[in-house]
This record gives sequence, structure tokens and C-alpha cells, in this order.
Amino acid sequence: MGKVNGNGSGGDEGEMEVIANASLLAGFSESEEVKALLASLPELHENLVTRETAREKFVVIMDRYQEQPHLLDPHLEWMLNMLLELIRNEKSPPLLVHLAFKFLYIISKVRGYKIFMQLLPHEVADMQPVLDLLCRQDPSDPETWETRYMLLLWLSMTCLIPFDLSRLDGHQTSESGMNRETIMDRILAVAKSYLQVADKSRDAASVLVSKFVTRPDVKQKRLGDFLDWTLTTVSQCNVLSTEGSVSLDGALQALAQLFKHGKREDFLQYAPTVLQCLDQKKIAEINQANLRKLGVKVVQRLGLTFLKPRLARWRYQRGSRSLAVNLAPSTSVGVVLDTKPDLESVSSEEDYDIPEEVENVIEQLLVGLKDKEGIVRWSAAKGIGRVTGRLPKELADDVVGSVLDSFSFQETDNTWHGGCLALAELGRRGLLLPSRLSDVVPVILKALMYDEKRGACSLGSNVRDAACYVCWAFARAYDPSELSPYVNQIASALVIAAIFDRNVTCRKAASAAFQENVGRQGTFPHGIDILTAADYFTVGNLNNCYLTISVYIAGFEEYTKPMIDHLVTRKINHWDGVIRELATKALHNLTPQAPDYMTNTVLPQLLPMASGMDLHGRHGAILACAEITHALYKLGAQSNSVHGRVEWYNVWLILFYNFITAFIAVNLSSRQYFSCKLHFVYVCVCVCVLEKLVSQYLSALKSTEMLSCCGCALALGSLPRFMIHNKLQQVRILDGLQEACRPTRKDKGYTEARRDAATALAQVCVTAGVSAQGSADCVVCEINVNGVYEALLDCMNDYTTDSRGDVGGCCQRMMCCLAQQASEKIDRYRAHAGAVFLQLLHSTQPEVPHIPHREELLSIFPPDSAESLNWNAASQAFPHVTQLLRLPVYQYHTLLGLTVSVGGLTETTVHFSSRSLFEHLKSIQQDGAALTQIGDALLQIFRDNLHNDRVSIPLMSMLDQMLSNGCFELFTTEEDHPFCVELLSLCKEEIKKSMDTKKLRSCIAVYCGLIQFQGGVRKKVLSQLMILLGHRFPLIRTVTATQVYEMLLTYDDVVDAAVLDDVMTVLSDTDWENDLSTVRIHRNQICDWLGVPQPTIPSKVTH
Repeated sequence: MGKVNGNGSGGDEGEMEVIANASLLAGFSESEEVKALLASLPELHENLVTRETAREKFVVIMDRYQEQPHLLDPHLEWMLNMLLELIRNEKSPPLLVHLAFKFLYIISKVRGYKIFMQLLPHEVADMQPVLDLLCRQDPSDPETWETRYMLLLWLSMTCLIPFDLSRLDGHQTSESGMNRETIMDRILAVAKSYLQVADKSRDAASVLVSKFVTRPDVKQKRLGDFLDWTLTTVSQCNVLSTEGSVSLDGALQALAQLFKHGKREDFLQYAPTVLQCLDQKKIAEINQANLRKLGVKVVQRLGLTFLKPRLARWRYQRGSRSLAVNLAPSTSVGVVLDTKPDLESVSSEEDYDIPEEVENVIEQLLVGLKDKEGIVRWSAAKGIGRVTGRLPKELADDVVGSVLDSFSFQETDNTWHGGCLALAELGRRGLLLPSRLSDVVPVILKALMYDEKRGACSLGSNVRDAACYVCWAFARAYDPSELSPYVNQIASALVIAAIFDRNVTCRKAASAAFQENVGRQGTFPHGIDILTAADYFTVGNLNNCYLTISVYIAGFEEYTKPMIDHLVTRKINHWDGVIRELATKALHNLTPQAPDYMTNTVLPQLLPMASGMDLHGRHGAILACAEITHALYKLGAQSNSVHGRVEWYNVWLILFYNFITAFIAVNLSSRQYFSCKLHFVYVCVCVCVLEKLVSQYLSALKSTEMLSCCGCALALGSLPRFMIHNKLQQVRILDGLQEACRPTRKDKGYTEARRDAATALAQVCVTAGVSAQGSADCVVCEINVNGVYEALLDCMNDYTTDSRGDVGGCCQRMMCCLAQQASEKIDRYRAHAGAVFLQLLHSTQPEVPHIPHREELLSIFPPDSAESLNWNAASQAFPHVTQLLRLPVYQYHTLLGLTVSVGGLTETTVHFSSRSLFEHLKSIQQDGAALTQIGDALLQIFRDNLHNDRVSIPLMSMLDQMLSNGCFELFTTEEDHPFCVELLSLCKEEIKKSMDTKKLRSCIAVYCGLIQFQGGVRKKVLSQLMILLGHRFPLIRTVTATQVYEMLLTYDDVVDAAVLDDVMTVLSDTDWENDLSTVRIHRNQICDWLGVPQPTIPSKVTH
């Protein structure tokens, strides 16, 4: 509801939304700075850099006043005069003139062209120079469109001179004896030409048409011809082409402006013809939204032309709208005087003949309300309001009825949105009579809650936003007495939308509408108190709305039950899991406000939902049962009497005994996946089913249904201590979870089950506790601890991926202090691994034994700096991590982790990880042994991960960066160094038969880096590059040619100087995306120049 809340953009907000307070400006404080800037334009316009710098500086200054453009009004004249002085100066070069017009456009954009163009000079003497300057412009120049735009607006103002244009023509015969073109014809020709350009000048040309063609002398001579030209353009243009779409856009803009600004008596005779032309063009079926919007604008203007410009006497008029009276004590409300018309005594003069074309107009506007684009629906809604305001009462009521018919659940969300906008326009204009409120209010209440599920998301935020606009408009339109029967319903619905809507725009819109009703109506219960807690800015935070503001508002009994009912019926079954969880937490917080209602009404509603078929509803109902029961328990515990505690205990014990038995029968055999730890914490009091519950959970861990395994594993991890006491070994809880952790299943789809089993295993260990000499059935002890560690260590090597990325990473969060995890790319995993690493290293009670290089590690990670080290920040983590490369035990794993960080995609991680790595390599540049160790570790990582794209692709990317930065320069002095030879061999093996373009491009970069090594390996590298230069994929050929070209520029000793220019010319001039046979001819020529064998295609062996 952009008209209400000042923010027309939609979209979902983050939890940490930044709420900016508007900084109101007192005046144009930069006036002196702007004066100096405008005065300096003649000196700086010649240099491109200074010219663009000045323009950007002016844009920054002016953009500050987008929200308060009126502050510029006292300064517009002197800014305009300074710029016009540059334009009118005959000595000003073209660049300076165009720059001045750019500055004029910036001012008009901020202040609005309608206001700014009125300040442009419009004397008789201005017309000819402006027209001549405009005629000298190149309409196709994309750099000077601001000049043409402003000249068209200027010419529009000069057209307002009150003299016949024929007086300005002078002698019609030129010196050569040819008849000169009149000014009237020249302006028309300019307007027509600019109505067909593709830039913003087209908009200014339509303004020119509206000012020029409506002049008395022009409309008498040229109006009919111009309309014929416009309709011909509409009929003949091809909307499938860009030129046709632009021409149609210009023609429709011209028609809309003409019928808006022209006199009715001048255009009435042409209106039927124009409407018929538009009908034949079927603009509503065109794919381009802007053309459909312009079509609707023209149609509504035609409708207003058909109808006499009179204000309907039957419309509703509220009368006094004093905020002071509305907010005064209730005893003074009676002084408000309303002037409502006597609808029975409306003059018969209202009953005049309505042209039959009006029905067609209204029908097209109603169709426009259903358009798929909001700008079209908004234009249609305004058209409905304007046209209805000129209709007799009976016909207007028919229009209202047609709008109400669009609110059916067979219609789309677009139709509901358009209908809401139309109702708001009708109400705002007094065209929605109070007698219709009984039909309208229920529809608007439904629209405030409209949420249609579509796939994995939902539609309807625009409908709810528009419904808030309706409530805002009604607050201004109606007397409080008219809305009094619906006050509680509207107030509750707006409060619910303001605090429980998922979309921040809708919440703010509802808050603004509630505020408007409190101010204008003065009848909303506890309106001021609620506004204090839920104003426009505080509702921006979703958590705050659900968990804090809702509790305060629920303290007012008028809102308590509607809020609870909304959460139960609309939010705990929401498609978004975050909303479901917040809704159940809100129910927990609201339970003390209505404990009896929760017990007697809400819980019985939730129990059938908890065993129903809807996945989201089942999940939300289980969470809600847990939260409400917990709240009831706490409420009973706070009671001063034992009787109170026993009463609450018995209530939820009976309810949940029935629930558990039904749940076990239904849920464990379903594809239900529960991600919440709370879903059975408060259910476990039903001792009679505990054994059955745990046993069925363990059995389900072996299910072929992956989601059942996930849900039951998480359920086992959520069990409280008394439910697993004496059952760890007896019921085989630990054994079952350990078996579920091991990646023994062939189906990769079970990665989530292994992840959740590992999470549950850690939770069970924490819940049971640790005691070295304890019972294996009760705690984690020396008897069963080895199995737990083996299962978790196996999880560390699980790098199975699915379409969402690294799934094994979830298991790695529970791992001990391996440097590999602390150097990888995902911040939260790195932070978790780093925290565990330091916890084990710095542990003193007891001290963890057998940590390799303990002393060196303590020097890298001193205990006093452990808390200040932010592992989430790549800038802090990687400088410490790369120091582990000095320790041989950690070198391989650290490099393996750094591989996916340095060769990854996240800019921050790549930057800081690569910088730290290169700093370490630079420090050992002269240490051949240390550098050889690093090289051997890299080669071993490559061997261990051949064809493992998760590692091999980022590894080649990291090697490319190393080679480009000269990290192995020490090796290049030795011919055929083993590192280079082995790396070339591994790269060849990695890309053998590969169709992965990302992998091939990474390998090309490595090959180009290897060219710096001396010996026979250089020829082998060139041979591989020539093979890729003739690859079947055009993209690979193009990338190879580009990289080889850059390689030869960098390493000029690779090719004989005699043929270097020829090689570079072929590489740069050949179209490597051409057919394969052609490019291979050029490739083979390069091979001959480089002295490497031409690649041959192996012949197929036939048997």
C-alpha cells in the first residue's frame, strides 16, 4: 500500500531490518556550493573526468531533496538562469550546452517537470530559437537525450503564447523563391518525430502535443489531421517489433494527454472513432505492461469525454473532518456536523442519456482490474473512480456490484488486488454509499487475510497491502457513525495484519491504516495505546511483533481471542516454517491472557490437526500443543494453591495421552519431518507409552523412508534424560544412532538422515552426561565412548553433496579440532571448528594429551587472545590458519581446507584466504625444502581428489593464482622440475573426457601458468593448449585463445620473435566461435609456428 505507508516496494524482510528515521531538511543548505559548481561548468566541461565528476556531485546534492523537493522552490529561478545563460551564449561550445541541459534535467527530475517547466521562459522571442535548436539535434544520439527532453518541455511552454502562430511566420517565400514551412507545421513535425523515439524525449513530446494541439488556432486547422495520423500509427504499428512498440507508446501517450487537457466539446466527436480503433487493436492482449497501462489511460479519458463533467449529487459527503474533534473526549463528539445529501431528493437532472460507448469503457476498465501487472490495475482503478463519479446513482451502483463480483475465490490474486484498489478509489471519492458497507466490509476483511499457496511459497501480499489502503481510505471517507457497526472487526483485522503478517510492507501498511482510523474515526478500542506499541517503525521487526507487541495488545480483551484464533487457523499451518514457529511461541506468550480459552477451545482444535494429512498443519499443531501445554504448566506452577497445579496438570495430561496414541499410530509411518526439539518434551509424561515410543523411534531409523529416519532421529535427540535413563544399552539407543550415522547406504538421498542421526547422537550424549566409571546403560563412559567417537569421526569424512551443496558439512560441526574445518569457506562451520579447536587446545581440566605441536599451536593461538579471535570473520581467521602450514602434521589438511576457500566464489573469503596464503608462501620463497613440502602436499591433494569436483576445480583455481603470483618461481630455474611435470600429468587426467566448462576453463588457466617452467615440459603444455584451442565447445576455444594471447604478452620468450606477431594476430582476429573445421585450420597454423605437433583425431577402431 504505497499510498499509505510511503513504501510501495514489496518483498520479504530480514530479521535484522534497519529502520531508518527520516532526517527532515530545513532548507537548501548547499545553495552556495551549487552556485560555485554551476559557475565552474565553463572551465571543466572539456575534460570527461571533471565533467562527469561535476555531474555526479550535482546528482548527489539534488537526490537529498527527493523527499522534500519543495525546499528547492526559492532557488529554482537562479539555478535556471545560470544554466540558461550558458545555453543562450552563442560562444558556448556544444559540450557545455549539453552539460547545462543535463543539469536542467536533474533539477526537473527532482522537482517534477510539471512544476519546473512553468519557470522556463515563454516569451514570443523564445519560440523560434528553441525550435531551431531542437531541429538541430540528432534524435538518435544516446548521449544528448536530456537536451532534447528539456527543449521539448521548453517548446511546450512557448506554445502557450496567446497569439496566432501565423503572425510569427512573416513572409512565406524564401530568398530562393520556395515556400517556407510554417511554424505550426514545423512544431507538429517535431512532435510527431519525437513521439516515435525510444528515449525519454517521447514523454516530453506527448506534453508538447497536449499544449500545442489544443491551442485554438492549431485545433481548428490541424486537430483532425493529427488524430488521423495518431490512429493510423496505432492501427499499423507492429507491437512484436521494437520500433512498433515505441511508436504505439508515443501515439497512446499523445492520445491520453490530448483527451486529458483538451476541451470536451472539441474532442467528443472524435471519441467513438478513437475507441473503435483501440478495440480493434486489442491493446489489453499485448504482452507489454506499459502499453496496456497507456491503453487503460486512454480508455478512461474517453469515458470522461463521453460523460458530462458534472459532480454526482448523490455521492456521500462526510462533512467535518477535524482530527481535534475525533481525538476529543467522547462527550464532545456530538458537535460534528455532517452534510449528507438526501438521496431520495436527488434532482431528476441526474437522469440524462448515457452514451452506449460508456458501457464498453467500463467493461474495459473492469477487465483492466484483473491485469497481471499492478501499474495497469492501478490505472484501471483510478479510471473506475473517475468515470463512476459522473454516472447516475443506479448505474454507479451497478459498477460497484461488478467490482464486488471480482472478490471470489475462483479469481486470481491479481483480480483481488485490482478490486481492492477500485473500492479504495470509490470510497475515497464518496461513490461507495454507506448502504453498501455491509457488502464491502466482509470482503475487505477477507482480503486482509488473503494468502494463496502456490508451490513452495504463497501469493497475496499485494492484496493484503491494497486492503490496508481501502481501510485507510474509508477512515477519511466516512463519518464514525457509518462505520461504527464494523469498528471491532476492522480494528481486530488491522491489528492482526500489523503484527502477524509475514510481509513487512503489509505490516507497515496495516499500522498506517490503523493510525489513520484512530485519528479520523476516533472509535477504535484502545487506539492510542496500541499505536504507541505498534507504530509504523516498531512493526518492522518480525520477532518483536510476534513475541512482544502481540502480548501487549492481547491485554485488551477486544483483541485477545481474534488474535489467538488467527494464529491457530492461519499461522500455525503456514508454509513458512519460521512463521509456524513464531506463531506457536506467540501462543505460548498469549496463554496467560486466556488460559480457559486455550484449554477448552484451542487445544481440542489442535489435536485433530496434529494427526491430520497436511504436513505444515501437523508440524505447527504439534509445536503449538507443546508451547500451550508448557505455558499452562507454568501458569499452574505459579498458582498459590496446590489445587491449581493439579488442575492444570490433569487437563493437559488427559489431552496429551489421547494425542500421543494417535500420533504414534499416524506419524511414524508417514513422510513427516520434524525439525523442532520441543515436539515431545512436554508429551513424555504419559508413562504408559514411553517404551513403545522409544522402540518405534529406533525401529524407524532403519526405515526406507528417508524423512521418517530424519524425524525419528531428531525425536530421539530431543528426549529428556529420564526417558533415556537405563536405556542407552538396554534399548540400544546409542547403537541405533551410531549405525544410522555411518555412510553405508548406496542411496545418496540418505545424507540428511545421517546428518540428523549425528546431531541426535551428540544431543543424547549431552543429555545422558559423561562419567568414566559409570554404567553404560545410563551415561557415556569408557565402555561406550569409543563407539561414539568412531561414528562422529566417520561423519567427518562424509562430503556427500546434494543439489543444495555440502551436506556432510552439517556433521562436521560436531567434529573435533581438525585444521581442515577451521580453514574452509563456510563461515559458520569454520567458526564452530575453530571454537572446538581452541577449546581442546586450551583445556586444562583436564588437559587433552597427545596434541601434536602443542607449543607451536599455543604460540599461534595464545589463550589470552582466544576470545577475541572471530572465526566468522575471514580477515581474522585465515592469518592464523595459514600459520599451521609451518607444522608438517597440519600441512596437508590445512591446505585441503584452504583449497576450497582460495578457489571458491565468495569474494571476501577468497580475498583474505588467498592473501594469507600468499604471504606465507612469500616468506618461504628462498627455502627450497619448505616450498617442496608445500608442492608435494598440493600434488597429493590433487591425486587424492582426482575427478572430485568439490576439491579439484577450486584446487586448479588456487594453483592458477599461485602460478600467476610467482609462488613457485624458485622451481622455474630447474628444467622439467618434478612439480611441473606431475601437475601437468594430473591436469591432463582430470579433464580427460570432461564436458564441464568450469573445470576446463580452470585447467586452461593452470596450463598458461605452467608455461613459465623451462625444459621439455613447455612444449607439452603448448600441445595441450593447442588441443583445447580446437575443442568442440566454442566457449572453450574462445577462452583458450584469449588466455594464450595474454600468456604470450606476459612470457615473451615462449615464441620465436620472428613469428610472434603472426601468432598474436591469428589469436586475436580469428572468430573462434566459427565452425570447427575452419578454426582448426588456424589452430594448425599456430602449431606450425610454435613448433608443436598438430593435434590429430584418433580413428575409431573397427572390429
